[in-house]
Amino acid sequence: MNTDRSGALDCSDASERLEIATDALAELRGIFAGEEPLKAALDRVATGAARVIPDADAVTITVLTPDGPDSVAWTDQTYLALDAAQYGSGRGPCLESAVSHSPVRAATAASLEQWPEFCEAAEQAGIKACLAVPLLLEATAAAPDVPARAAVELVGALNLYSHSSNAYDPFDEALMRLFSTEATLAISNARRWQSLHDHVRNLETALISRAEIDQAKGVLMAIHQYSAEEAFARLVEQSQNRNVKVRRIAQELLDSIRKPS
Repeated sequence: MNTDRSGALDCSDASERLEIATDALAELRGIFAGEEPLKAALDRVATGAARVIPDADAVTITVLTPDGPDSVAWTDQTYLALDAAQYGSGRGPCLESAVSHSPVRAATAASLEQWPEFCEAAEQAGIKACLAVPLLLEATAAAPDVPARAAVELVGALNLYSHSSNAYDPFDEALMRLFSTEATLAISNARRWQSLHDHVRNLETALISRAEIDQAKGVLMAIHQYSAEEAFARLVEQSQNRNVKVRRIAQELLDSIRKPS
């Protein structure tokens, strides 16, 4: 990182970093405009963050779930131990960023007392600095009397790890604020696409299941002269006795009559 004697960022360096950031943001907008599974979008967000900040030797993405925080994307799985140390202890820069809804820059040498578990894992991995930036999405709706902060959904945090103790200045933080804004749009779009995709697959599965069950009912009605209700009751009875889904019972029945004698 180039600076002049006053410590200000060199203009040529800033221009180069802004150009890199612009390219990465354009790529994120491509995710936002397209249709991409959530996991693929998260991987591209992590890779893009590493491109925006040259000092970032590794990037992970923490997502908060009902079961607790979880690392869902990374550029190098070697550094997932740093995330795990924070999740296990309940403290660390990525969790601090999530709670405060603000970026957190930290040098591990100066944070031992505050986050001992994280700093120990960082030392083992050779990490000297960390920048965590929250990923926030606007809630779909909020009542007029609800505070603005309550109308924001916390997705998680972008975690940037560096082997350099001098990594991450205010300029990096500003870039990541901008990047995270675009990243949340990409993640939001991918989540909607994933939800719709899953819904369609569930409908397809349900239709297939219904067709197989109806065929199995027809077989029982033809062989045993059952009514439709009686045939379905027999399938349900077998399902309960064997503790398997009705569709599985129907599939086995259909398979048995399709086999050669």
